[in-house]
Amino acid sequence: MNSMKIKSIFYSLLFSASAFALTNCSGNKKEDHADHHEHAANDSTQHASGTTATEASGPQFQVDASFQSQLANVFTSYVELKDAFVASDANKVKEEAKGADEALAKVDMKLLSGAAHNDWMTYLAPIEAALKEIQASTDIEAQRKAFSNLSDNLYKSVKAFGLGGKEAFYEYCPMAFDNEGAYWLSDQEQIKNPYFGDKMLTCGSVKEKLK
Repeated sequence: MNSMKIKSIFYSLLFSASAFALTNCSGNKKEDHADHHEHAANDSTQHASGTTATEASGPQFQVDASFQSQLANVFTSYVELKDAFVASDANKVKEEAKGADEALAKVDMKLLSGAAHNDWMTYLAPIEAALKEIQASTDIEAQRKAFSNLSDNLYKSVKAFGLGGKEAFYEYCPMAFDNEGAYWLSDQEQIKNPYFGDKMLTCGSVKEKLK
């Protein structure tokens, strides 16, 4: 086999490997269209992979600023938990989940009424359950499963009530959990994937901005 054919085969394989990696990380996977993500289908804030809305969307309910501040504290603790997942540190994850649980306990549901109160109670139970599940495990992958449930319901809460002007980025990885896909929240647009850590740190895209 002459050198020209060898080079041709080499470059062909290199191109195929690059294309495969790009497809895996950037999309071509079916996103989860469960009820809590159905809004995205017709939402003008949804963009192609790697892009995001220029304007952050405001909350669905007008609620007491104190409640928003308390929810913002939960979000801050959540981000610290997310960062522990990025570091793939199961013990740190447990520690930060406890901190998020403590912040959640300080949220005063009596500041809400009517439909807003009912919605918060719907989101609160699975958030509490997910945080307790994370604290009860030392298996990072089991913790990540619970973190996905936590993220889904905290997203609904931020979407409903807002963070008093603080921005949150709703982000998505199509490869999480054997290509099932999973979402998370961040305080920054830069992707740092909590489901893979440094294995695929930047795999994912911003789907929505909230405040």
